[in-house]
Amino acid sequence: MSTERVNPPGLSPPTGFSHAVVATGTRVVFLAGQTALDTDGKVVGETLPEQFGKALTNLLSALRAAGGAPADLARVTVYATDVADYRRHAPELGRIWRRLAGRDYPAMAVIGAARLWDEQALVELDGFAVLP
Repeated sequence: MSTERVNPPGLSPPTGFSHAVVATGTRVVFLAGQTALDTDGKVVGETLPEQFGKALTNLLSALRAAGGAPADLARVTVYATDVADYRRHAPELGRIWRRLAGRDYPAMAVIGAARLWDEQALVELDGFAVLP
């Protein structure tokens, strides 16, 4: 697979995302929404950064099980129950992303949600990847 991250100079500089990702490959992997569920199906983590790290770990585990890697992510959507809290923690969330997924950011969006499937969940991530 090849990916090209496109960040036009006419748009604001991206921080923690790419404005566009051109992906060429032969397999597309659609990743279901992942929250901070442990193997027993319980939400773990009290804070947004703790839950974000676990949700991202879960998303990347599903991706790896399908034969992909973080660099294959073309699009990720983040659903947050408190967008203001997400913005406050953005630098820490960026560090978590880089530690777990590296510096090749997919196209991303953050969407506010009144609540997620599990009432204790503060954040959910879904996306898709393009594999060779």
